[in-house]
Amino acid sequence: MPQLNPDSFASQVFWWVLTFGLLFWLMSKVALPRVAEVLEARQEKISNDLEKASALKAEAEGVMQAYEKALSEARANAQKEIAASVAASDADAARRNTELGTSLSAKTRDAEARIQTAKQEALSNLSSVAAEAALAATERLSGAVLSADAANAAVESVLKERA
Repeated sequence: MPQLNPDSFASQVFWWVLTFGLLFWLMSKVALPRVAEVLEARQEKISNDLEKASALKAEAEGVMQAYEKALSEARANAQKEIAASVAASDADAARRNTELGTSLSAKTRDAEARIQTAKQEALSNLSSVAAEAALAATERLSGAVLSADAANAAVESVLKERA
């Protein structure tokens, strides 16, 4: 084989060194700078994306904090409004209860007065009816006729004893 012929080793080594040097120079001047540019662009894009992500994360955290603050303020306002509504309805209920108590007390006093009047009227009627019954019973049992004044006096004395 001609590649293994020791007479041609010097020319083979020369061409090998020349080809390697030319390829090395082409790679270092043409291909490797392009690859380096691509790698730098890629690294720059990754860095920019990470910076944007960091900024968006910070913005999202700010929005979340603002949302939580607004939510807590809304809850606090709702609790205040509920407390105010409860206090207002309690005050209204107390006022109505007082009005109802006053109204019922007045109605109770009026009813007691009417009952007392009716009782007095019934007792006065009772004494006249009792006097008439006593007159009739005396006439019927003893045959004696009493005066209406004597019968009324007897009934009044009995009612006073029992009262």
